[in-house]
Amino acid sequence: MKYLHTMIRVRDLDAALKFFCDGLGLREMRRKENEAGKFTLIFLAADETPDAEIELTYNWPPADGSPGEDYGSARNFGHLAFRVDDIYATCAHLAAMGVTINRPPRDGHMAFVRSPDLISVELLQKGDPLAPAEPWASMANTGVW
Repeated sequence: MKYLHTMIRVRDLDAALKFFCDGLGLREMRRKENEAGKFTLIFLAADETPDAEIELTYNWPPADGSPGEDYGSARNFGHLAFRVDDIYATCAHLAAMGVTINRPPRDGHMAFVRSPDLISVELLQKGDPLAPAEPWASMANTGVW
């Protein structure tokens, strides 16, 4: 058996791509536009694990202008996890993009953020935890993840 991908539905394709590509550094591997089904599929992967993909599914808005399907709060989906080279730099980069650091990396090892579609994303420090550092060490949790 071979793991292929995890699919998540996204409300705003541009916001999702900004988060996953510009924020986390994933690369778009391929894209499929389906006119008949009125959806777009975009497959993303990290350079270290190109065979383990995230499939972003964007269902096009209804032609009548209605909002379309409500995906809820996304809490029924656990989380995605990524190993990062420098958890502090990654969190600082995401924060500079306006992403809330829901569970800061106080321990130099683990943090949680949420995508624009409320998908929880766990960030784990590669190797040993980094030494505690500000502003992370004293930063409180924000919201849920």
